[in-house]
Amino acid sequence: MIVTLTPNPSIDRAVMIDALHPGEVHRATANRIDPGGKGVNVSRALVAQGAETTAVLPIGGPEGHLLEELLDTEGVPRRSVPVSGAVRMNISILEPDGTTTKLNEPGPALDETEVATLLDHTLDLAVDADWIVGCGSLPPGVPADFYAQLVLAARERNVRVAIDSSGPSMSAAMAARPHLIKPNNDELAELVGAELATLKDVRDAALTLVDGGIDIVAVSLGQDGALLVTREDTVHAHAHSVTPLSTVGAGDCMLAGLLHSLTTGMPASAALAVAVRWGTAAVALAGSGVPSPEDLRAVDVAVDASPSLTYRLGQ
Repeated sequence: MIVTLTPNPSIDRAVMIDALHPGEVHRATANRIDPGGKGVNVSRALVAQGAETTAVLPIGGPEGHLLEELLDTEGVPRRSVPVSGAVRMNISILEPDGTTTKLNEPGPALDETEVATLLDHTLDLAVDADWIVGCGSLPPGVPADFYAQLVLAARERNVRVAIDSSGPSMSAAMAARPHLIKPNNDELAELVGAELATLKDVRDAALTLVDGGIDIVAVSLGQDGALLVTREDTVHAHAHSVTPLSTVGAGDCMLAGLLHSLTTGMPASAALAVAVRWGTAAVALAGSGVPSPEDLRAVDVAVDASPSLTYRLGQ
């Protein structure tokens, strides 16, 4: 089972328009709402593929009730932690070419008891977990070392932890040495303090983190696919182009596919192919929709275990 912890979940409202013109009035051509937050999306993607998962998240306010209803509709098992503040509402503005503009609220402030309860619920589930996944931003009141605490406590229980975050919370988590991290190119560049223009730059940056004690670094590269780096392997995977509708949640679906594949014992190259297939299929869906098995069958992925490291990103 894969347990996800999302300290700052959301209701994701996607609004489709013909073109975004700042300062002007726009009329939406369509809209939808989905459960949101990185860990929530990981659990949603796993459920859509018939995999076992439980989502741990804070719930508060009328938005929290709506979030629970949406999760129930999708059949996502969860441990809800009641909090005094209201779950945030995020808005994505989607244009026909796939361009996505996001407006993310900060989320409710959590007190010390609420923060501790989130960790306690997550660790209670560790006994049955193959992975614990800490994902996303931290709301006000949650200390920057929150994910580091999670990693250290899970290690005591012999459970692997994956972290997908950014900024101070990610930097603090790195010091605790999670088993796996999934930054995007910009987040990896921030972690190592260098510009990453080629696959070699990405590989070398990831290897510095592996040398620091991270077993697996999986870097999402947008249209350039993904690069997975371990001490033994450097594997690149990319999908043939699809018509993009929304990038929201695509990286979360990629992480879900990767962890599910590793749980079933797949080698790194095969697991990365599955991950890129899940992430690419998500890009072809509106809003933060997660792919079905049928959606996955429409995606063709190429894997290279000896990639050309001179390849320049964004070509």
